[in-house]
Amino acid sequence: MSAAIGEPAIVSRSQTIPADISGQMLDLDEDDDLEVFSKDVIVTEGRAINPSTQTSPGSMVNQYKFEEEEEEEGLDTKDLFITVDNPESHVTAVETFITYRVLTKTTRSEFDSSEYEVRRRYQDFLWLKSKLEETHPTLIVHPLPEKFVMKGMVERFNNDFIDTRRKALHKFLNRVSDHPILSCSDDFKVFLTAQAWELTSHKKQGPGFLSRMGDTVRALSNSVRGVKNRPEEFTAMQEYVEAFSQKISSLDKVTQRIVKEQKEYLEELKECAPTYTLWSGSEEEQLAEPLKGVAGCLERCCQETDQQVHHLSEVLVPTLHEYVLCSEGLKAVLRRRDHIQAEFEAKSEALATKKVDREALKEELDRLEDRGEWANNALKGDWSRWKRSMRADLTSAFLSTAEKNVDYYEKCLAVWETFLLSQKTDGLQEGAEDETS
Repeated sequence: MSAAIGEPAIVSRSQTIPADISGQMLDLDEDDDLEVFSKDVIVTEGRAINPSTQTSPGSMVNQYKFEEEEEEEGLDTKDLFITVDNPESHVTAVETFITYRVLTKTTRSEFDSSEYEVRRRYQDFLWLKSKLEETHPTLIVHPLPEKFVMKGMVERFNNDFIDTRRKALHKFLNRVSDHPILSCSDDFKVFLTAQAWELTSHKKQGPGFLSRMGDTVRALSNSVRGVKNRPEEFTAMQEYVEAFSQKISSLDKVTQRIVKEQKEYLEELKECAPTYTLWSGSEEEQLAEPLKGVAGCLERCCQETDQQVHHLSEVLVPTLHEYVLCSEGLKAVLRRRDHIQAEFEAKSEALATKKVDREALKEELDRLEDRGEWANNALKGDWSRWKRSMRADLTSAFLSTAEKNVDYYEKCLAVWETFLLSQKTDGLQEGAEDETS
């Protein structure tokens, strides 16, 4: 098999892999940063983000994570550490938008310094993801958070939304930094190190609109033509992704509905305690004390319910929705792989008809064959990485949710059992007093 012509090599820490040359799936619309919102919305400048509370060291979740970490190889060789924090609002004459601080610490020799601090807005993250997918069409790039959590959201840039997005952007960059090939991308290095004006200049060096349109037209023609002899392993991948997408999307919708119902239940519960308290004020002591006791139990149950809803919203829902987006990304990766194969098959058919320059086409076929082989190998390797990561993430989220549910119901049960015990004790005391009198 001949070497690919004109394809640069991307050197990872462990191996040398030619870069896939694509750009076929680039979106023709250069998305502007849609983080424009009413200037009446107040966002605290430089607001610090508190890290999420960790579960107890002895929990099943941490035991599971510890076991997973023991199985991972090379954890002590991590040489790129990235943190996304400190969101800030910026106001211009035409828009208001959010930027996030990106802190990078590294020991890699290709970096000129060991520490970098830059500020990036959401559209910069979109650009990076597009460049990674363009350069490596069959590698699985972690999804970014959606531009809007839900349509019609009035204050989509409130503090909760900003913090949720910050966490997702932090995870995105760290997924890239942990990848043996993507983390060596020149575009990734520029994203982490360049000042804003330098990044803007680097973005302009990409392919022009007409070039991208040509790539997209070729990709569409390949998709219409279809693939005649897709290898069985990639057909199996496609079937798995389709089934996974249906299941995870269903779970995501149901879980979000449960959280919505739990929040409504919590609001109703909050109204009960004051009602019982007010009622106790108009009754004699024999009924007033039990009413106060019920009010106290409801208040404590409200606190526990609030924590449970918070856990579902912060742990389970984001994880499920993240993998909904992952499944869509996987479908796009498989389509790009098919496009590469379809292009090779089309050239092979043209060669068989003997209506073209055979020597020139034979040379191009060799290049396409090499490119297809590297694309297939890249996808197969990343497929294994993705499945391990997916199973670890979902298992951790499910275990954490199970622990929180057990904790929630045990605490609520203890609250009501204590109330019952107190009422029985009071009843026995009153009975003893009646016998004495």
